[in-house]
Amino acid sequence: MSIRVFLADDHAVVRDGLRFLLESQAGIRVVGDAADGRTTVDRVKGLCPDVVLMDIGMPELNGIEATQQIRADCSTVQVVILSMYSTTEHIFRALKAGARGYLLKESAGAEVVTAVRAVVAGRRYLSQRIIETTPDILDELADEVRAKSPVERLSAREREILQLVVEGRSSAEIGNILSLSPKTVETYRSRLMRKLGINDVPSLVKFAVEHGLTPPHSMGALGG
Repeated sequence: MSIRVFLADDHAVVRDGLRFLLESQAGIRVVGDAADGRTTVDRVKGLCPDVVLMDIGMPELNGIEATQQIRADCSTVQVVILSMYSTTEHIFRALKAGARGYLLKESAGAEVVTAVRAVVAGRRYLSQRIIETTPDILDELADEVRAKSPVERLSAREREILQLVVEGRSSAEIGNILSLSPKTVETYRSRLMRKLGINDVPSLVKFAVEHGLTPPHSMGALGG
């Protein structure tokens, strides 16, 4: 039986390249793709593929939050993160969200196929470049990031709202997306900014990009 893979990346050229790479392999079939995290979650819930190859920096809902939602609803789906981010914080947050693999885009290549087969077989897979650079990374991840990452102060809902705020969505628009009242959205927004010690939206945008909560090009959507 073929391994069914779903591709989530906001760049069509990346999705096309991954599709070509994977479908050239025996026993692997790409069953769908999406360009943002929210669509990814919706489509994966319906398709229940074996593996999702997930970018972190996607609009609407970043890959880490999408991973957490997918794993909560479809525990049999394995997620492999394929990202430009190589920091300990990003790797830890991805694994904590339920990802079973983490690959760096710059050195992925044939590792993508290896990672897909590994997670389907029940193993964790980290990019060889990560292992070579930090051989004890799995032992170091938890304590270091819990102590340093301000993202850990936020709830999942607060992280969702933070991303939509910095992408330029109004409270009414966010409320429609998340089925909340605008007043509730404002409450969440005030609370998350207070937790982070941030008092203005430009600083919030900078924080979101630095911590991989939204892709850098989403800043262009910010209306002020």
